[in-house]
Amino acid sequence: MKDTVTQPVITAQNLQLVFQTNDGPVHALKDVNLTINKGEFVSFIGPSGCGKTTFLRAIAALEHPTGGTLTVNGMTPDQARKSRAYGYVFQAAGLYPWRTIAGNVKLPLEIIGFSKAEQDEKVRKVLELVELNGFGGKFPWQLSGGMQQRASIARALAFDADILLMDEPFGALDEIVRDHLNEELLKLWARTGKTIAFVTHSIPEAVYLSTKIVVMSPRPGRITDVIESPLPKERPLDIRDTPEFIAIAHRVREGLRAGHSDV
Repeated sequence: MKDTVTQPVITAQNLQLVFQTNDGPVHALKDVNLTINKGEFVSFIGPSGCGKTTFLRAIAALEHPTGGTLTVNGMTPDQARKSRAYGYVFQAAGLYPWRTIAGNVKLPLEIIGFSKAEQDEKVRKVLELVELNGFGGKFPWQLSGGMQQRASIARALAFDADILLMDEPFGALDEIVRDHLNEELLKLWARTGKTIAFVTHSIPEAVYLSTKIVVMSPRPGRITDVIESPLPKERPLDIRDTPEFIAIAHRVREGLRAGHSDV
């Protein structure tokens, strides 16, 4: 059986993305080269406007590169989208207020065309996975912000895509809730073996969650460092007090500073 950690899932080569605006071209991504392997948890960190979200959106075929190549499971991002290769979790939970939590999670399954029995079974499984079993009949306004974001993750997992794209999903939550959801996300990743690409502004969050940390520079977005984490897969929160964790966080911080000085 092929070693899962060496199987490329997302590959970018000399990737460029330029937006044309009324004020002239905006170079969002420049010379991005990166490989994300199957089962990795990869965080993207950098200053606002550095292209983190743009890169995630390019993977999801929501933006289209203007140069270089980008493949997802060996396909173009458009082909990967049509084959339902990934689930996407946005910064806001984006739940429809008139639908129950189960109804929100079920929505992509309805669009795909699963039978009612299949929909109900898949919803039951993913709500259990994100520890929301028993809340399927509630409406979004009846849940806390953290629970709503877990429902959003359940919706992205509902059709069992191998790749999970997460755009700063916990950025608006308070630190205690964020810590708890970080722990829960690591458990979910361990249980499912998904490949996760995760955008964040938080150095501790990036170091705590990731097997690989991609540090990006201010626009035009370039990769200034790729850090392979030596931390074990099992990570209690107090690992953040260890010398190993602090050393990685220091390297991330230095990479962010170097990116600024190169501009």
